[in-house]
Amino acid sequence: MTTLLILLSTPLLAALLSVIARKSLVLDIVAILTTGLELGAALVLAQRASIATQTYNGAFSIDAFGAIVICTVAIIGFFTALYSVGYLREEVSKGIIGFRRVREYFVLVHLFLFAMFFAVVTTAPILLWIAVEATTLATAFLVSFYNKRSAMEAAWKYLIINSVGLLLGFLGTLLYFTAFRDAGGAEFVTWDMLRASAGAIDPLVAKIGFVMVLIGYGTKIGLAPMHTWKPDAYSKAPTPVVALFSGALLNVALLALLRFKGVTDLALHSNFTQYLLIGFGLFTILVAGLIIFTQWNYKRLLAYSSIEHAGIMVLGFGFGGVGTFAALLHMIYHSLAKSSLFFCAGNIFLKYSSTKIENVRGLLTTLPTTTILFFTAFLAVVGLPPFGIFMTELYIIIAGFALHPYVAAAAVFGLALVFVGFLRHVTGLAYGDAPSEVAPGESNYLTVVPSLTLLIILILLGLYVPEEIRTLLHAAASSI
Repeated sequence: MTTLLILLSTPLLAALLSVIARKSLVLDIVAILTTGLELGAALVLAQRASIATQTYNGAFSIDAFGAIVICTVAIIGFFTALYSVGYLREEVSKGIIGFRRVREYFVLVHLFLFAMFFAVVTTAPILLWIAVEATTLATAFLVSFYNKRSAMEAAWKYLIINSVGLLLGFLGTLLYFTAFRDAGGAEFVTWDMLRASAGAIDPLVAKIGFVMVLIGYGTKIGLAPMHTWKPDAYSKAPTPVVALFSGALLNVALLALLRFKGVTDLALHSNFTQYLLIGFGLFTILVAGLIIFTQWNYKRLLAYSSIEHAGIMVLGFGFGGVGTFAALLHMIYHSLAKSSLFFCAGNIFLKYSSTKIENVRGLLTTLPTTTILFFTAFLAVVGLPPFGIFMTELYIIIAGFALHPYVAAAAVFGLALVFVGFLRHVTGLAYGDAPSEVAPGESNYLTVVPSLTLLIILILLGLYVPEEIRTLLHAAASSI
């Protein structure tokens, strides 16, 4: 229990220390040390979860699926903190922001991390909903961080769409509690209680509840057509925060959705949830594949890539069987690859002061290291061999052809669209003549090391998945 308390209390302590800090160096040290401690605690919890099916029954609980998500949040959180130090130093040196804005940034990031950790480990669906809603409140201020009119509009759009979506998720959650309408007391309903009483839920109520939950948490995931907040928020928020959006928050929202899927499957004993996940997953992939051709902003381009991968994972969970195992592994690979890609995008923005694709040329001469990392991460994200995403997408498609061949074929078409559209945009970034006012050279090593390290981890995991991770993946797949 001590390790879990460390995981939950550390980001709160970090937020408090950041509030009272008076020097940027203190903010930097607090961010790196505390997120490192959170990473260590998450790895210990994951190791314990690989041995025991579930630990810490009561107010908090860690199962195999939760351990996987906790680790992705902690890993991306640590490298985001490391990258943020270098990224914000550059923005301060350019006069874009001052110390007060840097302090506000770190306070909100620490609270964001706490909300995600809490959402994963709580045993109460209502508290999970509160924690996910808290991520919206914390990150809305980060989306509007630069106080520009377009950023404020993106923040309001993000806040309204996600809040309305999560309100539907809340109402859907309450429908599941009808199984306890005759029970007395004021005890929090837990996931174990819901699963044990699933047979008492009216099938029609369970169907309506799951549809509402799917829309609610699907908004947070970025499933089409609830995805419209993502391109705007991703393009306006500080780049390190966007890495947390794509590499961590997406996984937390998926966990919430799949928890309800497990309860609904017990209540219905049918393929109702699978068909919904397959439908939304395929539609999301196709929407991302078609819209990605028209993008003019490379951060929006990466946003649609995240939307596509959300669809891939949901499709895998819908197919079930080997598709579920592959989707879980895909979740890990995507977090590593996409976060690395966003860090590289941040380096490009620091150098060119623009997110427009047409304004970025000659990357190979101005940012040679970042360019190599960017294109490596790009190849990983689009699923080319030998990267692990290639194998996970392959297994998801194989699972699809065994059950729904036409759906699988349409998904392959969507993946091909994304690859062609993505390639069409990014190849132009590397070549041509760089603007005369852009001086060559990386900003600082802290903006390069996080991306490089994540790619090394991604490549190693693509070549060999340790037995402990395999155990967690098999246990998690069997629980979904």
